[in-house]
Amino acid sequence: MTGPLSSADTGLAPGGGGGISPWRRAAPIVALLALAALVTAAGWLGYRLTYDTALDRQAERGQVQMRLYAQTLESELARFDYVPSLLSLDARVEGLLRQPGNPERVAAANAYLAALNGRAGTRVVYILDARGKVLATSNFQRPDSYLGEDLSFRPYFRSAIEGQLGRFYGVGTTRSESGYYLSAPLGDRDKPAGVAVVKIGLEPLENRWQGNDSQMLLTDENGVVILASDPSWKLAALRPLAPAQREKLDRSLQYNRAPLPPLALTTVRELGPGPSEGGDALVRLRQGPPMLAQHLALPGTDWNLTLLTNISQARVAALNSAALSGVLAAFVLLLGAAWNVRRRIVSERLAARAALEAANSELERKVAERTADLSAANQQLHAEVAERTRTETFLRQAQDGLMQAGKLAAVGQMSAGIAHELNQPLAALRTLSGNTGKFLERGDHATAQENLGKIIGLVDRMGRITGALKSFARNPSVGQRGTARLAEAVDNALFLLETRIAAVAPAIERDIDPHLMVACDPNRLEQVLVNLVGNALDAMAAMAGRGAPRLSLHAYQSGGLVHLTVRDSGPGLSEAAFARLFEPFFTTKPAGEGLGLGLTLSAGILNENGGTLTAINHPEGGACFTLALPEAGPEARHVG
Repeated sequence: MTGPLSSADTGLAPGGGGGISPWRRAAPIVALLALAALVTAAGWLGYRLTYDTALDRQAERGQVQMRLYAQTLESELARFDYVPSLLSLDARVEGLLRQPGNPERVAAANAYLAALNGRAGTRVVYILDARGKVLATSNFQRPDSYLGEDLSFRPYFRSAIEGQLGRFYGVGTTRSESGYYLSAPLGDRDKPAGVAVVKIGLEPLENRWQGNDSQMLLTDENGVVILASDPSWKLAALRPLAPAQREKLDRSLQYNRAPLPPLALTTVRELGPGPSEGGDALVRLRQGPPMLAQHLALPGTDWNLTLLTNISQARVAALNSAALSGVLAAFVLLLGAAWNVRRRIVSERLAARAALEAANSELERKVAERTADLSAANQQLHAEVAERTRTETFLRQAQDGLMQAGKLAAVGQMSAGIAHELNQPLAALRTLSGNTGKFLERGDHATAQENLGKIIGLVDRMGRITGALKSFARNPSVGQRGTARLAEAVDNALFLLETRIAAVAPAIERDIDPHLMVACDPNRLEQVLVNLVGNALDAMAAMAGRGAPRLSLHAYQSGGLVHLTVRDSGPGLSEAAFARLFEPFFTTKPAGEGLGLGLTLSAGILNENGGTLTAINHPEGGACFTLALPEAGPEARHVG
């Protein structure tokens, strides 16, 4: 970056003296901290003012909404106030109270109550005698009819028998249906002859509350939720119930022994008077977001409406206001800082000019020195890169040479068996060719033709032996990659080791899917398999006469890799062999029988192709080597 430099940039004092004082170095940090503190304070004030204002407005809207809900609830309950008193005017009810045991009176009263219940839209209407026994009911035809039940323990009965109008919310003991009970005395108020009861359902109100953004609760005198926009909150306690109160409720069967779990509303912050006095508060339900809770007492009842509204819009508005306040404060402070910096620049410009010229000269000298150093370092780096490239090429050639040497060593170990395999068909060829000439002289063309067929088969066998040996000994191109069918590679390895397998004569167990394809050059995969199977044969040969030898080859897929286990029935691997298993030129074979490169080269081949080679001693005896290679893609499998 070019441009004029100040004395602070050059590390020199304005007068050409010593270094910068600690206070001047710390001043920018202090200024930034002060700026951050002022911006934070402005944002917090903006957030608090906006948040409280938004909550006040939301509380005003909530009060209007609760008053509307309260009026709707009052009008809904008032619709049925006349029904219990209406029953005292009917002659059928009066006749039933005079002759409660008369079946005709009971039937007439039941029919009247059923018609009245259907017309009024109530849940059930029934008549109780002075002892609290149900004499007639609108649901007399149901199997769970109230007829004959003793309901003298209900508070609404006790209020009506004392000459007063009863109002009660409870859960029915017969059908466990909750409802609002209205009761009135029948006959003389000082000494009623019976009680008329109407049960209405409040679910229509509850259904109207559902689907809104806010949550509405209606609690009775015990603090128990009797209506809620969320049905799961019903019959939950808004405040903890004392043991004595819970025992009293269980005796009265007001809620039919419901568990009354706590609703778990915790107060986050009170807004004005506390929630216990009906004030507004921020509450949290379980681990949910905070909500605004507002309470309203229903006139003429001990019930309370509670409105829970989401305050996310108030929080968003407060956050926006906080951000705006912070930005404005930062803008004002930055304007002041810019003015101060400009004043300092103007006052220091003349004093800094001389120091600037000296600093520029020093800078140019250092740039020239640094450029020379960088040029020398760049040349040295190019030389090191070239040397590293030559070294890597040499190492790669040496590694390929070691791999080819390992293959040739394996070919040397197989040479005696291969020579034997070739000598047998050569001897047979000599005999068959001589016999064929004699058969031709005798005119026995059929036998001569048969001998020629055998000669062709022997030649094919010799060609297959030499072809497999030539393919195995071939040196693949550097960096060659390909795909191989695992079963074919195992077949070729076993064919190359056929003579050694015949000498050891193990029982071979194979479990290899013929369609498994792996990402590896087939020739190099065969080299690995020849090393592993050859080591297994050597181990079993050392155990000759100590049980039937067994060679197991098992393949399976796991995690995108193809695994092949080669297990023998030999003596297994010693602890010393485990410690140096993949070390170059380490071998447990007698001198002259191995270079100690087989496992090292095999592990290197697998690593180059993204695979691994591991070894363990099998619990049932013998060594178990496991090679893992990436599974070839779908295209390679299709081609294969």
